[in-house]
Amino acid sequence: MNDSVIISLPDWVEPELNKHPEVFPTLEDRMKLVISFSKMNIDNKTGGPFAAGVFETKTGKLVAVGVNRVVPLGCSTAHAEIVALSFAQKKLGVYDLGEPGLPDHQLVVNWCPCVMCYGAILWSGITSLVIAGSSPEMENITGFDEGPMHPDWVNELEKRGISLIDNLLKEEACKVFNYFAEKGELVYNARSNRT
Repeated sequence: MNDSVIISLPDWVEPELNKHPEVFPTLEDRMKLVISFSKMNIDNKTGGPFAAGVFETKTGKLVAVGVNRVVPLGCSTAHAEIVALSFAQKKLGVYDLGEPGLPDHQLVVNWCPCVMCYGAILWSGITSLVIAGSSPEMENITGFDEGPMHPDWVNELEKRGISLIDNLLKEEACKVFNYFAEKGELVYNARSNRT
């Protein structure tokens, strides 16, 4: 019996991070990093077109990044948001990124979270979510099915103390999704091969 599950980042991530500063002072800087990692994930054939980063909200210090690892790891939960949140929690030695004594944390993602990642965000302890977009555009471009989001998902975030910034560098994010679609990469919806 195999008694462990290992979620790992691709080998290219650490050398790529070493090319960047430790602090990303603006929201645009943070989103540009995330979008660039989403494209590199496609180019390196290490997962789907999604990336995320956990930052200290005020300082912009990068805590952890994540990229989608579903297909390479054979793990349907290895979405970029969950990978980034998991690495941030491991690095800080906590399960709650909002634990007393810690700075506020922000999750930056190259699109609106799917229904699974939305749930993880609610429990993560972050206080800010920054996304490139939330319209059906990404699903229309790529064919991914993000699931049935709560109709009042923005207010549900706010009720839990999580602010939302939407539509940051949307066009740049959509360029990567179009790139993914043009390459004919695998869209791995759970029921895509069933009728």
